[in-house]
Amino acid sequence: MTTETFDGACTCGAIRYRLASAPLIVHGCHCSWCQRETGSAFALNAMIETDRLQLLQGEPIMVDTPSESGKGQQIARCAQCHVALWSHYPGGGKAVAFVRVGTLKEPWRLPPDIHIYTSTKQPWVALPPGVPAVPEFYDIGQVWSADSLARRAALRAARHPA
Repeated sequence: MTTETFDGACTCGAIRYRLASAPLIVHGCHCSWCQRETGSAFALNAMIETDRLQLLQGEPIMVDTPSESGKGQQIARCAQCHVALWSHYPGGGKAVAFVRVGTLKEPWRLPPDIHIYTSTKQPWVALPPGVPAVPEFYDIGQVWSADSLARRAALRAARHPA
């Protein structure tokens, strides 16, 4: 059995990384915070366990930024070109990374599994038929695949052993 991998890099190439497996899920986030942070209509993030995010070259700087929750986030950026590569949010801590799909060598391989926070999407953005879309967030147990739910359970067990 082969494991699917996905390679990525910053714009200048100082940082290269690899996703050692498929992500847990890919969000197309249309919240106003993501729009502001990216300077675009939405963010496309592949959520993956940080231990499956392999740094191949370089070392990102971690930048603390505010978030709508008030708990902030840490964004991994290239120290040279300052491109955002991934984030860590307080809910998942350092164990989960939200990788910017646009930094992948082949971003088309990871289209959104779901569009979230569509209540604040730009009115000219047309969402594709057949892809789930929700006004805010969703029930993870109803949206994630069985494999992703098992991986999430393993993450939670590692963070809170019995």
